[in-house]
Amino acid sequence: MTSSTATTTQALDGASIDGSLYGDVTDFAKHTHWLNGTVLAYTTYGVALFAVFMLVGWWIARRKDPSVMAAALAVPFAVVIAYLVNSGIKSVFTEPRPCRALPHDFLIEKCPPIDDYAFPSNHTTVAAAAAAALFLINWRLGAVASLAALLMAASRVYVGAHYPHDVLAALVVGTVVALAVTWAARRFATPLVVRMRGGALAPLLTATA
Repeated sequence: MTSSTATTTQALDGASIDGSLYGDVTDFAKHTHWLNGTVLAYTTYGVALFAVFMLVGWWIARRKDPSVMAAALAVPFAVVIAYLVNSGIKSVFTEPRPCRALPHDFLIEKCPPIDDYAFPSNHTTVAAAAAAALFLINWRLGAVASLAALLMAASRVYVGAHYPHDVLAALVVGTVVALAVTWAARRFATPLVVRMRGGALAPLLTATA
């Protein structure tokens, strides 16, 4: 058996897990053409919204104690680490995209290259990581970001890019990694923020400099 055959044999068979549910969602998309463009725009560019949420989190943290600012500064790192962890999981499970396993289902987003695997969803992981981390800064901001993350997860299935289990797993990965990273930042980086608030970076780290 060749290595490529072995990889295919060992790959996660997403269609057998919830392929029928995926088909129900894409059938819904097929009959809601009026919504297709809006969802495609959000699933393509919506990740930028989470960068805005991070900036808002930083702005709020300027008026909070140093541990909150430490958490705010850690959010981008939490997102990047969650993305890297998620990419590692993808390389282990090598689940083919549903557009390849179920080529006759309705598809809005272009089918990615064959080595761009489905499980878990990178878009959803990034969104979930940002939302989870922001909860440790401001719960209202975290709630808004969480709603946006859930919409991102739903959009990935709607456009045909992922199975439902891909986005569910991504929500878990992003949340767990982000909470761990942000909690560590609050615990270990707070003294550094205290020192920086007394230096040249004070205007960026406090609203009362």
